[in-house]
Formats: sequence, C-alpha cells, structure tokens
Amino acid sequence: MEAALIIFALMLLTFVGLGAYLTVKAVGAAKRGVERTVAQARRSVEDTTLRAKSFGQVGVAGALAQLRLDLRTSMRATQQALAEGAQADASLRESLALFERLSAHGHELDGELKRLEQEPDRQRTAELMPDLRERAAKIIQAADSLRWAARDRARRFAEDEISLLSEQIEMESGALRDWSREPVDDLAAAAAEWDAAQATAPAPKPTPAPPPAALNPPTPTMQYPWQKAPRPESAG
Repeated sequence: MEAALIIFALMLLTFVGLGAYLTVKAVGAAKRGVERTVAQARRSVEDTTLRAKSFGQVGVAGALAQLRLDLRTSMRATQQALAEGAQADASLRESLALFERLSAHGHELDGELKRLEQEPDRQRTAELMPDLRERAAKIIQAADSLRWAARDRARRFAEDEISLLSEQIEMESGALRDWSREPVDDLAAAAAEWDAAQATAPAPKPTPAPPPAALNPPTPTMQYPWQKAPRPESAG
C-alpha cells in the first residue's frame, strides 16, 4: 500500500512538473513573439520616420536620415536572404556568421548616426559626414556582396535542379514511348522466331505408296439375292 502511494505521489509530481515546464515554455514563446512583434513595429515606425526626414529635410539632417535608411535597408535585406538560404543550404551558415560580425559594425554606425541627428552643432556634424558616408558605403557594399552571392548560389542550384529534372523527365518520356510500341515489337519478334523455327524443322517422311495392283486380278463372283447358299457337302 505504501509503495502504491509513493508511486502515485511520484506520478503526480511528474505531471505537475511537466505542466509547469510546458507553461513556462508557452509563456516564453508568447513573450518572444510579443517582443518580436514590438521590435518589428518599432523598426517600421523608425524607417517611416527616416524616410520622411530624408525627403522633408535638407542639409545635414536629411543626409543623416538617408544614410541611416540606406544602411538599415541593406542590412535587413541581407539578413533575411542569408537566414532563408541557410535553411536549405548549410554552407550559408558561415556567411551568416560573417554577416553577424558585419552587423555589429552596422549597429554601431547606426547608433552613431542616430546620436548625430540630435547634435545641435551642425557644422561639426557636416565635417564628419565624409567619414560617415565612407564607413556606411563599406558596410553596405559588404552586405550587398553577401546577399547577391547567396542569391546567385540559390539561383544556380535551382537551374541545376531544373536541368537534372528535365533530363529525368525526357528519359521517362522516352521509356513511356518505348512501352507503347512494345506489343507490336513483341508480335514481330514472335513471328520472326516462328519463321526461323519452321525453317530449321526436319522435313516430314513421305508416306509409302501402296503396291501396284495385279495385271489380271480375279473377277469377283457376283452373288445375287435369289441364289441359294451352297450346301456344305457340295464344297470340295
């Protein structure tokens, strides 16, 4: 009885622990989903604001907004392309690791540009613009290079797959066409085999002719129905 109670208590604790673990996992997943949604909404709002500044402002403020927008657009497109490609091509994981290192420099530059947007000394900010544009250009060029390389690789794989699939389809189509002529070919082969068998079969032996009839055969005695049968004593 005590053993049964112990087993029941252990099972109850196991179920309770499993339920708590699943609850924590579900809460964590929901929290991550909310954080991801909030981050995406924040990025969308910030990108819209930068786009408005780049068109609506002139001078240093407009240049900073356009530079940030170009940097963020390139980095986001490259991250998406590499993440999607790495799911089908494991060799892109190394490229994704390189992008993570590049992304650190991109975030650093974006943060610096964001702080300069609030800088009241516009002259000092204007003096920094050539160096900022050069840094941004290097990061954008590297990100674009990774993105287009990943896309070219995916396109090449797709072309190779289509070529291989086309060859397999042509082979299968040819096999289907040969199969459709197979009954006719079998009949022709059977007829040729029968002709060859007939040509090699031994000729049948001729049936011996009956011996010729005698020159003067005895004339059979005609028996008429009105004649009496001969008596036995008259024979001989």
